[in-house]
Amino acid sequence: MGFFDNLALGLSVAFSWSNLFWCFVGVTLGTFIGVLPGIGALAAVSLLLPVTFHLDPTSALVMLAGVYYGSAYGGSTASILLNLPGTPSSAVACLDGYPMSRQGRAGVALLMSALGSFIGGGIGILLMMLFSPLIVDIALRFGPAEYFTMMVLGLIAASTISTASPIKGIAMVVLGVLLGLVGSDIETGTPRLAFNLPELFDGISLVAIAMGLFGVSEVIASIKVIQSGQIDKKITFRSMIPTRDDVRRFWFPMLRGAGIGSFFGALPGTGGVIASFVAYAVEKKVSSEPERFGRGAIEGLVAPETANNAADQTAFIPTMTLGIPGSVVMALMIGAMMIHGIAPGPQLMTKNPDLFWGLIMSFWIGNVLLLVLNIPLIGVWVRVLLIPYHVLYPAVLMFVCIGVYSINNSSFDVFMVMLFGGVGYVMRLVDLQPAPLLLGFVLGPLMEENLRRAMLISRGEFIVFLQRPISAVFIVITFVLLAWALWNALPRRSRGAAESAR
Repeated sequence: MGFFDNLALGLSVAFSWSNLFWCFVGVTLGTFIGVLPGIGALAAVSLLLPVTFHLDPTSALVMLAGVYYGSAYGGSTASILLNLPGTPSSAVACLDGYPMSRQGRAGVALLMSALGSFIGGGIGILLMMLFSPLIVDIALRFGPAEYFTMMVLGLIAASTISTASPIKGIAMVVLGVLLGLVGSDIETGTPRLAFNLPELFDGISLVAIAMGLFGVSEVIASIKVIQSGQIDKKITFRSMIPTRDDVRRFWFPMLRGAGIGSFFGALPGTGGVIASFVAYAVEKKVSSEPERFGRGAIEGLVAPETANNAADQTAFIPTMTLGIPGSVVMALMIGAMMIHGIAPGPQLMTKNPDLFWGLIMSFWIGNVLLLVLNIPLIGVWVRVLLIPYHVLYPAVLMFVCIGVYSINNSSFDVFMVMLFGGVGYVMRLVDLQPAPLLLGFVLGPLMEENLRRAMLISRGEFIVFLQRPISAVFIVITFVLLAWALWNALPRRSRGAAESAR
């Protein structure tokens, strides 16, 4: 099939009534959850994962994807109006969005944020449409050795680049891989690390880990949070009209932000958080008036908002074409595909073209819906900010328990959710990031499978990973990242002594 044939197929799938409905549900829930400070897309997708088990694969992924990129739109609302980031990637929007709100320009800030998000998302989708077939053509030449080393590289990159402490990140990846190995051996069927518990013979539930680490732990951490702001002024259409100077300053930061976000989104494990911070730093660096930043500069709002939405879209490129999560939420998307019996990777485009291209075209529909939801209905989302936390979070916990129990009608799964919720909260206290753990949990079994295949083909010779050029390059890059992480982990005195010795 040609490129335009694929687009026609994708449009026919995306415009089916079922997929349109679930796309609308996804982006609406994503916006709602994004507006609420602290919850974020990761917890939202974790909580909604059980709902998708009763849908067909395309509708399930369309809804989860809508929640994912929809939360980035809604996350800026709380940042601009209350100085409370709705999502981690929206934290940068506080720096100039909230000062604009204090100056009586909240309407302009919300409109510019929505437009930047739409354009950033659109550029990300275009890049995915153009480059995914090329990446798939290359990936189809990969063997088990290339897949194994690529997954190792993705895990190391995610744990060393996107976390404050690379050593802690690597430790969490190793723990995640170990948890992923719990259950029956994929070849012999022998139970491993199951402690004679029949409930663990099929492994630990992805839903239990995700909902516990990100949903329940978020609720526990938010118990002491007090809603610290009230919106006094009503946001009207007239207050959203930007000045001519705003429009003049808008375009170049938006394009730079889209480029930065698209680049970082396609790298495994980085995502919108790093992209938004880098975009803000770049704008401040290139500006002729850097002193305006932090005081209500439109560039300081538009660039990071465009970047995080472009990153959210291009994160699907390595996820769909290579089976490597572009972000932690993408690891959950891979889990959802596996639950529905779909293997992510280069074969996805050839074996399930309707799902692949239907999902891509649904992104266009979702971004248009989000523009409609975030501009005319801004008053509704402003009212959402006034929901008391003591009402909201018990309801979230109730739906968590109902959702996880309904999957297998198992009280053991509910126990596992609460166990991982406590573990996730303790990890927060000791500054251990749960995101690398989830990546390791999802990719661990896939790594084991490809490692065994490579060993069978090479008859047990590990040299196969160095004999194949692509896998050898992945190994070299992995060791460079590990060396960089260990170097940064050394105390400054030790580093200074090493440099002086040289």
